[in-house]
Amino acid sequence: MKKYLFLLYGVVAYLLFFGTILYAIGFVGNFFVPKTIDGAPQVPLWQAILTNTAFLLLFAVQHSVMARPAFKRWWTKFVPEQIERSTYVLLSSLLMIGLMVMWQPMGGVIWSTDNTLVTSILCVTYLTGWAMVFLSTFLINHFDLFGLRQVWLNLQGKPYTHLKFTVPFLYKYVRHPLYLGFVIAFWSTPVMTVTHLLFALATTGYILVAIQFEERDLITHFGQYYREYRERVPMLFPFGSRRQSDKIPGYQVSEQK
Repeated sequence: MKKYLFLLYGVVAYLLFFGTILYAIGFVGNFFVPKTIDGAPQVPLWQAILTNTAFLLLFAVQHSVMARPAFKRWWTKFVPEQIERSTYVLLSSLLMIGLMVMWQPMGGVIWSTDNTLVTSILCVTYLTGWAMVFLSTFLINHFDLFGLRQVWLNLQGKPYTHLKFTVPFLYKYVRHPLYLGFVIAFWSTPVMTVTHLLFALATTGYILVAIQFEERDLITHFGQYYREYRERVPMLFPFGSRRQSDKIPGYQVSEQK
């Protein structure tokens, strides 16, 4: 019975995540959803800055701290290992929902364009960034990343096995294409308001910091395999020369999210 409850828990957590990320696409892009990142200010500027910064910081701390191996070792004393990832996904989704519900527009425009061609290009770039995010998750095993593989293996009575290190497609060009997708999406807008700029700066800053923690954990886990990979492939932007990273044997690259 417990195995089926764990499976249900994992599926519910995943569906909540999926609905949240779909809403976030409309939220950041200012389309299709009731509340978006921009709008008329409802509170004083100082209050909007404090509110938005607080929720961004809360999400960043949870998202990064709960992904660390040391925290997982402590956390799984209270939460069964089979649903540890699903619990992480659930809490991340709830915090993201809270961020979007409590988000406060601040007004002001940094740049804008009325050019139809430029607007169309930026909209396509925005959606391309999100497409890169989703594609990256499937390249490294989407269902493991969001906890479904763990509860499914538990249902079958099989032990969890870590993914192997390979370098599929986008990972041959940048080490963190998932994060690159977020950066592209968050900065691709025909109207950059003060509110959107705060969001883009804060999330980009978090990504740059989070990568340092993640790569430290990846080196600890994969050792020389990841050191060689890091030497061969750029972190976020595919500039400069690149050696044949797909010849690295062994494990599977995974974003430690």
